[in-house]
Amino acid sequence: MEIGDIIPAFSATADDGSTISSESLRNKLNVIYFYPKDNTSGCTQEACDFRDNMVRISGLGVNLIGVSPDSVKSHSGFIQKYGLNFKLIADVNKDLCNLFSVMGEKSLYGRKYMGVIRSTFLINSELEVLYKWTKVKVSGHVDEIISKIQEINKND
Repeated sequence: MEIGDIIPAFSATADDGSTISSESLRNKLNVIYFYPKDNTSGCTQEACDFRDNMVRISGLGVNLIGVSPDSVKSHSGFIQKYGLNFKLIADVNKDLCNLFSVMGEKSLYGRKYMGVIRSTFLINSELEVLYKWTKVKVSGHVDEIISKIQEINKND
């Protein structure tokens, strides 16, 4: 998925069992962020940074959704444990991860495996990718996203 691409049709299950589809993203700005795993240090920090900045994000008219290969049950527990105030998509088959091309080779303790590369996409009301961040470093990332949204809103 590249800047200027239109995201293809999709339908996925959120943490509360509801369905989120590409059509439900129309008519608003959307931030979709992909992360490797619930309850891990970097992913928890990133989710809590989004949580702590939701007033700023939603104040800019933006819908936020997180995506990882974890189950609905895992997401539900993650949301409860950290008081997250946005939806998480359970992409257990990695359909969305593959659609957005965020799967890649990773290495942990010398072992190579395929996993989610931390990535974020800013998508407009017409489902066009306006901006993307790949190989995200958690610290300061939410502020980068907010700055980019403010820049885009200023130019509209």
